[in-house]
Amino acid sequence: MLRLFKAGNYVYFSNMANELTDRAFWTSYWESKTDLACTIPKNYLFHEVFENIVATKNSETAIELGGFPGYYTVFLKKHLGISKATLLDYFIHPGLIKQLCQANALAPSDIEIIETDLFAYNPTNSYDLVLSCGLIEHFKDTRDILDRHVQFMKTGGSLVVTLPNFRGMNGWVQKTFDKENYDKHELACMDPALLRTLLEELGLSVEQASYYGKFSVWLEKKDSQSALAKLFVKGIWVLGKVWSKLFPFESKALSPYILVVAEKR
Repeated sequence: MLRLFKAGNYVYFSNMANELTDRAFWTSYWESKTDLACTIPKNYLFHEVFENIVATKNSETAIELGGFPGYYTVFLKKHLGISKATLLDYFIHPGLIKQLCQANALAPSDIEIIETDLFAYNPTNSYDLVLSCGLIEHFKDTRDILDRHVQFMKTGGSLVVTLPNFRGMNGWVQKTFDKENYDKHELACMDPALLRTLLEELGLSVEQASYYGKFSVWLEKKDSQSALAKLFVKGIWVLGKVWSKLFPFESKALSPYILVVAEKR
């Protein structure tokens, strides 16, 4: 069910039956951040995945779904030379976009911005590369949100989807120390095998669906945690890093992310 909302001069649609978050959540989330305008390094998280796709498929256009403030959009433009790098989100803060671009020697006009709700938008363009990083886990209907990614893809185009893995140690940390944030995530979608199956049903050829990263844990609202909680989580982080040095492999228990790479036939 789509419901119409109005905030100031901004009118948008929200699929209330499907979303685990709302605009108020994201407004509060982003306004709480104080260090958004950072320099995006060449070795940014998942950089090797994007480098391989752009190099082997000569990708020229890309769209990042639900990715405000657009770190990957900036990364693709700045480091990989994507000619048309687009960010789509239903929360856009122009001032923060400008600051982020300036911090990375780009002009705001170097990236395209589409401010809209993904559930109320019909794509007018198709792209060589469609990506989202930390989006699909905020919706209950995983197949539906993946299908909305596919609608932006060119035939032969690539899809990259990443999401946190909260079904292992990192999830335990979230549930124990930040239950509010934990409850904003759909745990059922944090299953590489399920994601592979759903994308194959949607007509994609899945190249990779796996856990990613040896070990990490984090807290979204670290500053609001007690000193004891921060010390405890830091201890888990240190022990996990030592373990992953001795036994360097991805796993459901320890890997912090899930990565899916697919191609549209």
